[in-house]
Amino acid sequence: QVQLVESGGGLVQAGGSLRLSCAASGRTFSRNAMGWFRRAPGKEREFVAAINWSVTSIRYADSVKGRFTISRGNTKNTVYLQMNSLKPEDTAIYYCAARVWELMSTADREYAYWGQGTQVTVSS
Repeated sequence: QVQLVESGGGLVQAGGSLRLSCAASGRTFSRNAMGWFRRAPGKEREFVAAINWSVTSIRYADSVKGRFTISRGNTKNTVYLQMNSLKPEDTAIYYCAARVWELMSTADREYAYWGQGTQVTVSS
């Protein structure tokens, strides 16, 4: 099993920044691709960003490209989402997810493990 714990959410004004963190642990966590997804009120969960194990491939949703940056820590067991120039439409619960495989995916059905989520609220 893999456990994922997110942190770093909160309330911020439009134009501000937040950094989300996701710490992964568990005996089966090894060479996993990671991703961030979000669910806004009344909407379906959507892809935000993903990164593969070797950090050679990264993908962003068009809505966050140029504003958000996904990265992995030195041990690769932690993944970050730096969010700049936040907009009210970025308000959502943000979820960290891990695949069983090294290669990333933009499809949430491809991720086997999920964190509990962290709330991000952007005020106008």
